[in-house]
Amino acid sequence: MALDFEQVYKAHFTDVYKYVLSLSRNATIAEEVTQETFFKALRKIDQFNGSCKLYVWLCQIAKNTYFTLHQKQSRHTAVDDAVLSGITHDIENDYLDKNIAKRLHILLHNLNEPYKEVFTLRTFGELPFSQIGELFDKTDSWARLIFYRAKNNYRRV
Repeated sequence: MALDFEQVYKAHFTDVYKYVLSLSRNATIAEEVTQETFFKALRKIDQFNGSCKLYVWLCQIAKNTYFTLHQKQSRHTAVDDAVLSGITHDIENDYLDKNIAKRLHILLHNLNEPYKEVFTLRTFGELPFSQIGELFDKTDSWARLIFYRAKNNYRRV
């Protein structure tokens, strides 16, 4: 299958970037992971067999790349957190913000798939239901239903 990689890059860069941004919630990381995704895709383009949409294939590479990077960074986070915890101006507000963030993180972490990923893509990535459905090879109605159920799990807690 002969693909013009420049056209692939131009057609899908923004969407892949938005997808990674929804996972990372960090523009710098999203940019880095997206670039790495296209670098990997260029090297492996001959392995793309057309069994799924090209966009979905690219997002799968991006997701794997992001989680690999995330695992590497998690090892260093404990040290960074220890250093940063000593720098606080308003301990009470910091505590409340950290407590809320921790509760939200735990709630999100405890959601089962696909609820967790659909909720993250919709809420943080602001992806339309049509793209979310496409990523899972489902309909936009399916994505709406999964998002609705995930949202209801948050409300119950």
